[in-house]
Amino acid sequence: MTRREWLENSGRLVAGALLAAATPREMLEAAQQANPTLDAVAASRARMAAVPMETARLTDNLTLLSGPGGNVVVLNGSDGKLMVDTFVAPVWPQLKQRLDGLGNAPLNKVINTHWHFDHTDNNGRVRAIGAIILAHENTKKRLSEPHDLVPLGMHFDPCPADALPQKVFQTSDEFDFNGETIRLGHIPPAHTDSDIFVHFERANVLHAGDVFFNSYYPFIDAGTNGSVHGMIGGATKLIALADGKTQIVPGHGPLGDRASLARFRDMLAEIYDSVKEQKAAGHSLKEILASKPSARFDEHWGKGLNSPDFFVELVYNTL
Repeated sequence: MTRREWLENSGRLVAGALLAAATPREMLEAAQQANPTLDAVAASRARMAAVPMETARLTDNLTLLSGPGGNVVVLNGSDGKLMVDTFVAPVWPQLKQRLDGLGNAPLNKVINTHWHFDHTDNNGRVRAIGAIILAHENTKKRLSEPHDLVPLGMHFDPCPADALPQKVFQTSDEFDFNGETIRLGHIPPAHTDSDIFVHFERANVLHAGDVFFNSYYPFIDAGTNGSVHGMIGGATKLIALADGKTQIVPGHGPLGDRASLARFRDMLAEIYDSVKEQKAAGHSLKEILASKPSARFDEHWGKGLNSPDFFVELVYNTL
C-alpha cells in the first residue's frame, strides 16, 4: 500500500503494522495532508479512533478494554462501575455501549492515570452520566491550563470545568468498591508529573498508566516534567508493587506482568546510560543518533508509534 492509499483510507483501517512504519510526526502530517482541516490533536484522535476496541476478562469482575487510546479497566459489581481512563473522544458511543453491556449498574467512579487527552478525553461525558472523577492534583492542574506537546506539534486549550476531576489527592488514596480494595499512588515525575498507579489489591491487578508501554518505545512529556530518568524510577517503583502473578496493565500495549515491566525498565536504563554518557562527552544529537544507542532493542521495542530515532531524541531532550 502506498502512503497515498493509506491517506485515503486512514479513517477506516486498523493502525497495526502501518503505524510502525512512520514516526508520530509523519503520521500526523499524513493525516493532515489527507484532511487539511484537521489540526494535530484532531488527526491523532481520528487515528486512535480507527483502532478496534477489544475486550478481555482479567477476573470475574475486572474487564480490560483496549485499543482506541490505550487500555481501560472496568470494575463492575453491586456498588456500580469504576473505570480507569476514558479513551479518545470519538469512541464514546462505543465505549458507552461496552460499559452498558457489562450490566445495568451505573458508572459511579472514573480514575485518570494522568492528564493526557487519550486518557481523559471523555471526562465530560462520564461526569454527565453521574460519575465522580478521581486523579492526582497535577492532572486537574494540567487540564486547567493550556499546554503544548511540542514533539507532536499538539496544542491543548484548558478543559472546561465539567471535564475536570472532582476529587484529587497529593500522595495516595485508598477505598473499597465492589469488594475490592483499590489503592492509588502518585509516581514522582516520570511520563508526566501527574502519573499515578491504580492497584486492585485483592485481584492482584495493577494499572500502570503511561509509566509502562509494553513492547513499544514510550512517549515522554518533558513539557510537564517527564523524563527518562523519572520513567526508570517509576517503573522500579511499580516492580516493587508486583509479584510473579500480578497482571500489569500498561498505558499502551498488551497486558504485561512483572517480568515484562522489568524488561521495559532495563531497556530504558541501558539507552539512558548510553545517551547520557555521549551527551556529557559533548556529542550532538545527530552524532548520538548515528551511533544507534537503541539498536539491540529496536526489533522488539521499535515497532510501535515511536520510532527508535524519535525515542532517542526524546531521551536526549529530557536529560
